[in-house]
Amino acid sequence: MSTQVLEMAGFVVNAGEVVALLGGTGAGKTSLLETILGFRSAPGPVSLFGQDVSAMTVEQRVALGVGYVPEGRRVFAGLTVRENLEACSTASATERRRRVEQMLVLFPMLGERPDARAWLLSGGQQQMLALARALMSKPRLLLMDEPTLGLAPLVVSDLLRRLRQMAAEGTAILLAEQRAALALSAASRGVVLSRGQIVRTGSAVELAADPTLADLMAGG
Repeated sequence: MSTQVLEMAGFVVNAGEVVALLGGTGAGKTSLLETILGFRSAPGPVSLFGQDVSAMTVEQRVALGVGYVPEGRRVFAGLTVRENLEACSTASATERRRRVEQMLVLFPMLGERPDARAWLLSGGQQQMLALARALMSKPRLLLMDEPTLGLAPLVVSDLLRRLRQMAAEGTAILLAEQRAALALSAASRGVVLSRGQIVRTGSAVELAADPTLADLMAGG
């Protein structure tokens, strides 16, 4: 049986699954992710890993096991790949170095350029760096905001493959995307937002076959 990782009004996310958070521009996807993380106050209770975290700070939620990859990557442009990774870990120096080496192996395109400044990386490499930074804390729940935006198809395919692999290893992933078909191809379930409200939930197969999905996402 899956272990419930996230529960709030309208939906849950379980360990070992990818849930697609769908909606057009302005639907409220980023606001919802920020509410889960604690940047915004929630209208109702938010439960993470079986605990009500409504009164917890962002730092406390991260310490529980929440990772976040924001839209636009937001890497530290002036730091090297290795320095970006090191900056996102509070582990001991020895453990931090070990995790950095793990990330460089997990993401070969980063392993090829560990001393390159982040601003010199391609968009795909920067997105992989943003994901690797989030993984430095070994999150149990990973929140991702439009991670495929502006990426080449081959890079997108590689990213989605990695997300499925992470889920298979037990990580819960909430993937916010405008491109429904793309997100649902990597997810087991989906949640559709329109104007800040959940208007539809269902399995990825059901939503992908729903002829009204585009209208729901557009608020129609």
